[in-house]
Amino acid sequence: MSKGKPLKRIAQALERIAPAPLPAPDFSAATAFVWHPDPDRLEPVARVNRIDVALLVGINRSRDTLMANTERFARGLPANNALLWGARGMGKSSLVKAIHGALCPDYPTLKIVEIQREDLASIGRCLNLLRGRDERFILFCDDLSFSNDDTHYKALKAVLDGGIEGRPDNVVLYATSNRRHLMPRDMIENERSSAINPSEAVEEKVSLSDRFGLWLGFHPCDQDEYLSMIRGYCDAYGVTIDDDTLRAEAIEWQATRGSRSGRVAWQYFTDLAGRQGVTLG
Repeated sequence: MSKGKPLKRIAQALERIAPAPLPAPDFSAATAFVWHPDPDRLEPVARVNRIDVALLVGINRSRDTLMANTERFARGLPANNALLWGARGMGKSSLVKAIHGALCPDYPTLKIVEIQREDLASIGRCLNLLRGRDERFILFCDDLSFSNDDTHYKALKAVLDGGIEGRPDNVVLYATSNRRHLMPRDMIENERSSAINPSEAVEEKVSLSDRFGLWLGFHPCDQDEYLSMIRGYCDAYGVTIDDDTLRAEAIEWQATRGSRSGRVAWQYFTDLAGRQGVTLG
């Protein structure tokens, strides 16, 4: 018996067991989708968890830069991939979702597709469902970072550039991270110390960040910005509170959290709205 026949039967059996990829969804049915592998599919999101872009305080430069880049992309013009990096809770992922929501009414073919970091190995298959379509897709990866033994960055790097097919013209990648270089500092130092050529040892991983055309930095907010965020939420949702009370409660709230950020501001406001019986839906 030929040695190739058993291997062929095994391969055929594996193909029968493996779930077949589902067809591309009706992209006109929703503005947002989530990528799930095994089986490969794009699940529509009926209601996106986001706030109005006008409520994002203290990030004006990043907001304007990303808005302009996204609008050019929505119009079919060249646009850059974007890495939003910096302090936790300062609105990186909120900004991506808010800008998409702000542009959707004028650009109905602009869609956002979220992909989880752990699913990056399947990113090429996701792009195959998006490639060549009339819609424009923001491929969004939140909280992107890589550990010492993580190889997912290779799939992402091939998409950003270097792959034979590369990134489709109708797709732009937006990622958020707490780290500018997407890898911990001790990982960089460890690889440098153990390498024959220290500079080349980490170049492949560090250079991943360089493949994003836009780097938008997010820094901790000061107290005035923190209070302005909360006042903006109050005005937008009809929550009434005088300035002195808001200031005293909000500062106490941040002290108990040990930090001050847009996320902490929203958490205090959520508590305030709940106490006043105001819904946020």
